[in-house]
Amino acid sequence: MWLFRSFVFLLVLCLLHRSNSSFIRLNNNGFEDIIIVIDPSVPEDEKIIEQIQDMVTTASTYLFEATERRFFFKNVSILIPENWKENHRYKRPKHENYEHADVIVAPPTLPGRDEPYTKRFTECGEKGEHIHFTPDFLLGKNQNEYGPPGRLFVHEWAHLRWGVFDEYNEDEPFYRAKSKKIEATRCSTGISGINRVYKCQGGSCITRTCRTDSKTKLYEKDCQFFPDKVQTEKASIMFTQSIDSVVEFCNEKTHNQEAPSLQNKKCNFRSTWEVISSSEDFNNTIPMVTPPPPPVFSLLKINQRIVCLVLDKSESMASYDRLNQMNQAAKYFLLQIVENGSWVGMVHFDSTATIVNKPIQIISSDERNTLLARLPTYAWGGTSICSGIKSAFQVIGELSPHLDGSEVVLLTDGEDYTASSCIDEVKRSGAIVHFIAFGTAADKAVIEMSKITGGHHFYASDKAQNNGLIDAFGDLTSGNTELSQKSLQLESKGLTLNSNPWMNDTVIIDSTVGKDTFFLITWNSLPPSISLWDPNGTIMENFTVDKTSKMAYLSIPGTAKVGTWAYSLQAKANPETLTITVTSRAANSSVPPITLNAKMNKDINSFPSPMIVYAEILQGFVPVLGANVTAVIESQSGHTEVLELLDNGAGADSFKNDGVYSRYFTAYTENGSYSLKVRAHGGANTARLSLQPPLNRAAYIPGWVVNGEIEANSPRPEIDEDTQTTLEDFSRTVSGGAFVVSQVPHPEYLLDDLHPPSQITDLDATLQEDEIILTWTAPGDNFDVGKAQHYIIKISGSILDLRDSFDDALQVNTTDLSPKEANSKEIFAFKAGNISEENATHIFIAIKSIDKSNLASKVSNIAQVALFIPQENLDDISPTPTPTPTPTPDKSHNSGVNISTLVLSVIGSVVIVNIILSTTI
Repeated sequence: MWLFRSFVFLLVLCLLHRSNSSFIRLNNNGFEDIIIVIDPSVPEDEKIIEQIQDMVTTASTYLFEATERRFFFKNVSILIPENWKENHRYKRPKHENYEHADVIVAPPTLPGRDEPYTKRFTECGEKGEHIHFTPDFLLGKNQNEYGPPGRLFVHEWAHLRWGVFDEYNEDEPFYRAKSKKIEATRCSTGISGINRVYKCQGGSCITRTCRTDSKTKLYEKDCQFFPDKVQTEKASIMFTQSIDSVVEFCNEKTHNQEAPSLQNKKCNFRSTWEVISSSEDFNNTIPMVTPPPPPVFSLLKINQRIVCLVLDKSESMASYDRLNQMNQAAKYFLLQIVENGSWVGMVHFDSTATIVNKPIQIISSDERNTLLARLPTYAWGGTSICSGIKSAFQVIGELSPHLDGSEVVLLTDGEDYTASSCIDEVKRSGAIVHFIAFGTAADKAVIEMSKITGGHHFYASDKAQNNGLIDAFGDLTSGNTELSQKSLQLESKGLTLNSNPWMNDTVIIDSTVGKDTFFLITWNSLPPSISLWDPNGTIMENFTVDKTSKMAYLSIPGTAKVGTWAYSLQAKANPETLTITVTSRAANSSVPPITLNAKMNKDINSFPSPMIVYAEILQGFVPVLGANVTAVIESQSGHTEVLELLDNGAGADSFKNDGVYSRYFTAYTENGSYSLKVRAHGGANTARLSLQPPLNRAAYIPGWVVNGEIEANSPRPEIDEDTQTTLEDFSRTVSGGAFVVSQVPHPEYLLDDLHPPSQITDLDATLQEDEIILTWTAPGDNFDVGKAQHYIIKISGSILDLRDSFDDALQVNTTDLSPKEANSKEIFAFKAGNISEENATHIFIAIKSIDKSNLASKVSNIAQVALFIPQENLDDISPTPTPTPTPTPDKSHNSGVNISTLVLSVIGSVVIVNIILSTTI
């Protein structure tokens, strides 16, 4: 953890949002309810608020013109940290909180790197998570390098709202164009400038022309593109909006399809304007006649947390030990989860509601024990959800005349046909409703309440061994609390024991946590024998045993010892269900703990459409790579599906090594609610921190060309992007909430194969001597599970022909190419010869995967190889080639085509390419 000793502690409140968590609405061409939050670790400075307002106001006009008078920013809420001073201009937020942030203002991901970026892990055309600005950038630092904040905000907004990608690529800054010249990756090609190596050392700087690499035939690593300061080109905002003349997105006419930009790679060579103009926003608006008004800003200040528990004690709660399970989870919430300083009240309800405790502020264990004594002891009566909610509003009203930002935690096991009668009151209240559905019934009206108020929705089955109810309450930490105060779940596990009475395992406490460590054991019948040893082998005594609630718990004083803790539980009944939950808080407020967050890509889905599970592991804002991550998805009848989540940039995972682990989910067994739970484990010498700068970051301009001379900008801090810091062992678990699936047919009517292989998205091609080497990640039979039946590989001399008419393109013989298991690395080599194309410059390659039911995947991303040596720049000096290693293919896949060698006859700058291809598999 040495890396973070020098970091300012970063408050990562909730970087992986719940699905569809943004409140942004498009109303009469204007974007409303945008939430910009200032991180509590940012030192108080009202200039930041002023700069945010100036940025958005300027951006609104720029966006309006760039989108052909379609869109502008209408109203924006700025959330002020609780630790900033009071101000009469600051109001109390309603549903706005950090979990729903569209823009965050926080310290940089890596020290000294102030580049703005957009957090996203979805495909082209899909919305992102949030935009990240640093305080220094907003206060004027690095604006020469990244451009004015207003223009840059529009660049990032296009990432966030419309899912477009950058038209530069720092990993591939140059490419071989059809003109047989080396070009800078950009859009449009009308952006002029020069390619140079510019280096400074000891106060002196040198400029020289770029040399070519003997292997890649591209410019050397230190070569950079310096744009002319004065331009006339209008596009594109997704290349560099900082050029004064740039006021448009690249469209179909100006788009550069040759460049290896992420926009081309991820959006199938469509321009950014084509993606934007196909969006729902675009299709639901028409251009405005008059200019828009300036944005309206609301300044909202976070205040102390106010929570009211609304607990169902109706007659149905007496079944399946539900009342006791609810009390176990509620005690866990009151003992360990709710933060000091919070105000907590309690309401019980059946056919009527009873206020059992007015709000009291949690200062010590005394207040927590007072609330524990008020939990319900019997179940009787009907179910009146609205009575419970209205009584909660009354409880909160005892503390504050306004309900804005207060939270209602509602748990019920039944449906109530009258619940919809109070939806409008809930909307108007300004309160946030969290809904925990217990058992097989989940009231649709309450799900709607939680959705419209920005609350969480959980589903917990009656099966205690899945620990769903405790997990749900454990996830109800404040959305606005500092991370050092958040309770993090290290373990959550349950077993039903029959012939073997033992439940033995270990829990890892890493050095980033250890404060307020809490062990919770529950059972169904009789108290088990409990043994717990710390990493030194010392047995832990003094568990508090609550036989009435069938639970035992232990708080470790001070900071728990780092290392592996072992436990042994022996059941005293047969059968018996035992669970263990372990939580802890950050050990040191200056070192961010490792965090795990999870979600589904949608809250509501219809069969057979696939869903995607996402889990993100971070330390601060830095991704954690190499962890073992599994998702457990449980249906409302208790059926579970276990998925291994991957960060390999294939299948459901959009970006490799970004700390977001993903997988498709299609194993629907019934209609109704499903719950998500994710576990992550980092083993020593396997999990590591990635020090690569974030994806979708603003383009750094190294300098400008003015009157033929380079005026350099300040250099960025050098970071070795290959550097990775190995982490110690750690473990985390988290609830990912609930989602609802409909239209699932009865099992006897389910078809055997409904899903094709997933699209190949990481196809890469290189030319090695006389062979074209292809590499990709194998898809499965059903998306990313199983094994495909065979591949179809096609090639063309035209990107668009291959994209739009794949079936008509020339086919490579893949007779000896057998697909591997999903997520395996595939390598295939083929030679070419025999068809002469005197003007050929590139070969474009794409793949389809076919499964055993003859279902075909989407066409892969299009890879390419250049078949020429670029013309030398007349300004180049004699090159000093730098060798670059190339991968050696697996010879087991080196028999794809019965063809002769590739003939490359270089005559001047003309290349004659002879190709023979089989037209059958």
